[in-house]
Amino acid sequence: MKRSVLTRYRVMAYVTGVFLILLTLACIAQYAMHLHGAEIAVAILGTAHGWLYVIYLVCAFDMGSKAKMHFGRLLWILLAGTVPTAAFFVERKVTQELEPLVRAYGEPVNA
Repeated sequence: MKRSVLTRYRVMAYVTGVFLILLTLACIAQYAMHLHGAEIAVAILGTAHGWLYVIYLVCAFDMGSKAKMHFGRLLWILLAGTVPTAAFFVERKVTQELEPLVRAYGEPVNA
């Protein structure tokens, strides 16, 4: 498997994870703290996270299919973008598991 496939997934996992945390904080500000203007942040961050999650799904599915993962494992990876902070932990585990596949492909390792 090419390193670029894993790198795309890793970048999108981090970006999606960060936006989901920001969206969660904005929802807390809007619904629990009733802060004025928080609804705008929720709308913007919600839309951004939604579109970024779609890109994350494409990258994760591409990585999973090229790594020949079984469906249950792939489903867990795909759902990680919906739970705050889960994307970070799942990304780390997936990277550790797929690193040997990347090395076996023969590309130089730039960690």
